[in-house]
Amino acid sequence: MTATKDEFFNPTKLSARDKAAATDHTAKAIIAAEASVREKKTERLRSLRLQREAAQPSPDQAPKSRKASSGR
Repeated sequence: MTATKDEFFNPTKLSARDKAAATDHTAKAIIAAEASVREKKTERLRSLRLQREAAQPSPDQAPKSRKASSGR
């Protein structure tokens, strides 16, 4: 099997507008995929945090005393 240049190079030239559209489409697809992964991760971490908080007993919310400032 011999490789020819037609297999590697597109014989027709794309216009600048077509190249820009292809790049734009690819970039938007990558950004959407990353956003989807980020949202899934956020939802997973949120549910784990809520489960952990529900499992822990709630401590009494006693107000902490503050020391008086030295007044400098």
